[in-house]
Amino acid sequence: QVRLVESGGGLVQPGGSLRLSCAASGSIFRINTMAWYRQAPGKQRELVAQITRGASINYADSVNGRFTISRDNAKNTVSLQMNSLKPEDTAIYYCHAAGVVSASGMYDYWGQGTQVTVSS
Repeated sequence: QVRLVESGGGLVQPGGSLRLSCAASGSIFRINTMAWYRQAPGKQRELVAQITRGASINYADSVNGRFTISRDNAKNTVSLQMNSLKPEDTAIYYCHAAGVVSASGMYDYWGQGTQVTVSS
């Protein structure tokens, strides 16, 4: 059974920073792409940043230059360093792992989400 568990959300003032972390557990052989998505109230879930196993990275235009995604392939973890946070960054942030090869086969998985609130 593969699980993704996020941590690091919370309340921060505009201009502040937060670091989100996600750890994948289970009998995992390899994870192809890890990513962070977010969903604000009344809006669709959107891709924030993704990183492939070979460290190819993409960012949403709205966070490029402020957020940094990184991963540790050996530990099956992905992190998102968020700087210069804005109120419009407020959302539930979800960890996503695509192409997870485990004893069960190859599937995609979502974490349960962590709330990030940017407010003064």
